[in-house]
Amino acid sequence: MNHLAPFLRRIWVIERPALIRGLVLSLVVLLAGIALLGLSGWFITAAGIAGLAGLGITFEIFRPASGVRFLALTRTVARYGERMLTHDATLRVLAGWRVQLLAALALAGHGLQSRLRGGAVLNRLTADVDALDGLAIRLVFPVLAGLLSLSVAGAFLWWLVLPTVALWITGCSLLGAGLLALMAGSPAAREAERAEAARQSLRAAMIDHLRSRSALAVEGRLPSARAAALSHDSAARAAALRLAGIEISLDAALLALNALTAAGALVIAGQAVLAGALDPARAALAFFAALAVAEVMAPLSRAIADYGRMRGAAARLTPLMQAAPEAEGPGIPAAPSGGLDVEALVVGLDGVPLMHPLDLAVAPGETVALSGRSGLGKTTLLDTIAGLRPPLSGRIALGQGAEDEVALRQMLGYLTQRPALTSGTIAEALLLGRPDATAEDMAKVLEVVALPLPLERRLGEAGQGLSGGEARRLALARVLIRRPAILMLDEPTEGLDEPTARQVLAGIRAYLPDAAILIASHRPAERDAAGRVIAL
Repeated sequence: MNHLAPFLRRIWVIERPALIRGLVLSLVVLLAGIALLGLSGWFITAAGIAGLAGLGITFEIFRPASGVRFLALTRTVARYGERMLTHDATLRVLAGWRVQLLAALALAGHGLQSRLRGGAVLNRLTADVDALDGLAIRLVFPVLAGLLSLSVAGAFLWWLVLPTVALWITGCSLLGAGLLALMAGSPAAREAERAEAARQSLRAAMIDHLRSRSALAVEGRLPSARAAALSHDSAARAAALRLAGIEISLDAALLALNALTAAGALVIAGQAVLAGALDPARAALAFFAALAVAEVMAPLSRAIADYGRMRGAAARLTPLMQAAPEAEGPGIPAAPSGGLDVEALVVGLDGVPLMHPLDLAVAPGETVALSGRSGLGKTTLLDTIAGLRPPLSGRIALGQGAEDEVALRQMLGYLTQRPALTSGTIAEALLLGRPDATAEDMAKVLEVVALPLPLERRLGEAGQGLSGGEARRLALARVLIRRPAILMLDEPTEGLDEPTARQVLAGIRAYLPDAAILIASHRPAERDAAGRVIAL
């Protein structure tokens, strides 16, 4: 519960008035249900006794009948109002949490953001936020409203029927519910987390299968991939059935508990009738009130089954919601060369160095290529110079220096190894790099990267509609249109044929004649375009 507590506090702080009204209406629904069944039972029993005694013509039926109608209408209206208030409040809170989560992740460090790029992780984030929509509605409200309604019903039965009946009904209900929660809580929570993990694995597997079906068909692996997806489906179904089995068992146990409570109330009240301490009509009221307690207990099985899913979601979301932005450093000093200078720079992942200390200077107007086998650390080096990863040691100096993040991004352009595109037109993609760019600016930069596409052409999700080489050139154009003083390129000609690669590299230098350019290269064309090649 410790992970759920902060989310409960947030819900309470943000939507306190609506939640209080919703809780009151939930209490009214339960009390009206108990009173409705109790009054109906008393009315039927009393009318029957009056008829047997020959007093049917004098028996007052209008006020009890009016009470039955009033309680039925009250219960219906209160339930509708409770659903309106609580669902509206919950949806507003969830919308706020999504904004808060995205804001925290947008300011988080590159290491955290890079771990969250996978489709499975993003699916899990979406599912985790959605899982908390029932935190108030299916977990907190049923428990609080149930406790309050049992207390009120117990006090009413104490006054109107017998203290022993009131103690029996409330004691059995509370003790039985508590024992069921203790016995089934942990197994249900574990099974709910397994079921949720299986659902997310199925979702990720299906997305991967659908996205890569063409490649799988070409490789002849479509049947095996389909079988793998179906195995995920079987696992998800099995996990859901196990969780449903626990919920059904809880429902059966609650029905047995309610039957025991009602039978005990009937025996106690019946003995009181035989002893002359209670009239039959009020004894019937006690019995039917005990039956009505089933409505109070009914949400318990769903709450126990959902608890594990909510707890796991809250545990995963808590560190993300609290993700703090990376602390602002002292700024980037000016480079003696006026371009890019690093001294004794050591880069690595998780504190493990990937290469020896590096000294490097790239002057304005100069192009330097970094070569070396894959996995040596070229991408990590560029990420570190770009300020996306902290260096393990050493010094980085850029241009005329940068006092803050805004100044750094205005000076530095970086084409990452896996740039992302969004849906929209070609023009909208370029405007992300430079919002004030004109149509002439955009046409010019597309010419530089040898990408003769109309600005109004619309792309699908993640740039669908472009080939791999076209997508990379569009991402490169988005970087170039800002005309950075320092340009870093990670395999910029991947997916291009040799003549197009040389044309693009020549166009970059012509477009940015004074820029200091550093290229992580794997191809001869990239090394040939450089004035110097440094082997790592």
